[in-house]
Amino acid sequence: MKNSKIAIIGGGNLGAAIAEGLIKSKFISPQHLTVTRRSIEALYNLKSLGVNVTSDNAAAIQNSEVIIVALKPYNVREVLEGLRENFDPSKHIVISVVTGVAVKDLVAIVGNRAPVFRAMPNTAIAIQESVTCICHQGALNEQVNYVTELFNQLGVTISIDEKLMDAATVLGACGIAFALRFIRAATQGGIEIGFDAKTANLIAAQTVKGSAELLLKLNRHPEEEIDKVTTPKGCTIAGLNEMEHQGFSSSLIKGILTSYEKIGK
Repeated sequence: MKNSKIAIIGGGNLGAAIAEGLIKSKFISPQHLTVTRRSIEALYNLKSLGVNVTSDNAAAIQNSEVIIVALKPYNVREVLEGLRENFDPSKHIVISVVTGVAVKDLVAIVGNRAPVFRAMPNTAIAIQESVTCICHQGALNEQVNYVTELFNQLGVTISIDEKLMDAATVLGACGIAFALRFIRAATQGGIEIGFDAKTANLIAAQTVKGSAELLLKLNRHPEEEIDKVTTPKGCTIAGLNEMEHQGFSSSLIKGILTSYEKIGK
């Protein structure tokens, strides 16, 4: 399956990010990748890289073996039901990155005509730094390994029970926005204490990146690293305590829970 042709149905922000990440990782050559969108003018950048762009979803499916569905949740049923006869169970695997659409719903739409995966990456997939959670139905081990390898080229892949997919969406995909909002706030604080905006943003962003790498590369718990920089009567613990008094951790947790409740409606 390694040299399979891939079609991405829906070249919006996420679909385009996936395409860019696959090309940058050299997992697939641009000429073996097709991206569809109603208005193909918006795919000019991908076309300039050698990617096949088209508004013909049926042709994209017929000319590919791996179908990544990156449509909006509100139109996935309408689009896929119109393409049902184009799916060949002996040829295709279907990977959906559509938020809130369950595997059983995808199987019902596709007509049980191909193995179905559900994957939830985030937009950092474009720079090969995503965390992608996957689950599947009706797939062979070879196909599971292929999909895992595909997303491993673009970051970290975690296999989870489907019941946790909404939670993965909030923590991993919405989490990008949560982390960026922290960086923005830290930047604003940096400006307050004397830095220009560009320098404050660089320091804040690199500090967050370095903090994450400490946890990932050293397999540490956050509190272990926090303890290293909180000296008695120091400025770090004073700042942390003030943030907690203002509800920093509780507001973040409440935000995650609110997003989770929203995605389930």
